[in-house]
Amino acid sequence: MAEVMLLATVSIWAFNFTVTRYVLTHGFEPLAYSATRFTSAALVVSSVTYGLERSVRFSRRHLALLGAAAFVGVFLNQVAFVYSIDLTNASTVALIFGSLPILTALFAFALGIERLQRRFWIAPAISFVGVALVAAGTGGGFSGNALGIVLAFVGAATWGFYSVAIVPLLRHYSAWRISAGGLVLGSIPLLVTALPQLAGQRLDLGTLVWAGFAFAVLGPLVLTNILWFTAIERVGPSKATLVTNLQPFLAALFAVALLSEELTWLQIAGGLAIGAALLLARRRPALESA
Repeated sequence: MAEVMLLATVSIWAFNFTVTRYVLTHGFEPLAYSATRFTSAALVVSSVTYGLERSVRFSRRHLALLGAAAFVGVFLNQVAFVYSIDLTNASTVALIFGSLPILTALFAFALGIERLQRRFWIAPAISFVGVALVAAGTGGGFSGNALGIVLAFVGAATWGFYSVAIVPLLRHYSAWRISAGGLVLGSIPLLVTALPQLAGQRLDLGTLVWAGFAFAVLGPLVLTNILWFTAIERVGPSKATLVTNLQPFLAALFAVALLSEELTWLQIAGGLAIGAALLLARRRPALESA
């Protein structure tokens, strides 16, 4: 079940690369988009959490930890992500996010969450080769604004840190409550930072743009937050984030279906390599809980 949750999460995230690129090139300002999106998600998730648990409270000690994690994993992550998508193509950003498993493993090891055995690195290495093949087979390849590439790496690193930092909280609170708290605490600085863009944001963006916005709120932020953190609790952050290397291949499939782009043999080979790495990690457990 955890693997099903991870695959569903990654599929929605992969589609979100395309959706984000579309809405940003059709009238939404980057920070205005992120702030409105996360504030909307915070309201939805907080309402659902309160309905289920009749509380969204955290202890003072846990609230401080969640606030620090949300500042990095929501505020800094979204500033980096939305501007990376705005500055460079989606396939390049997806490639950089392929480094997420390695970054997460390093954070997990540094914070004492997991002890990694040597063979754990075999699967990420194979999957990263697959990601490189997918990127090489894309028309744009590694092209893109240099700042966009740097911001994409920052986005991957901040999400990896967030995925590890909230693990201790999962022992005390539900995934719903953690998601609600993280979204609320991360949305506040995001909203403040976006005020200049929000003041000048036009709203006549068209039905398809607003449909994309609705998906970006309910899918990648509401549904996947619950699936993601529930799966992390069951299998650990390093193995969970390994599945995210499917994102570039899935993004290419979405591009073929929606944008009439070609899927090359290199991309197919990359997808097969990523799948092989996932099978290797599944059959040969390579990490232990600390």
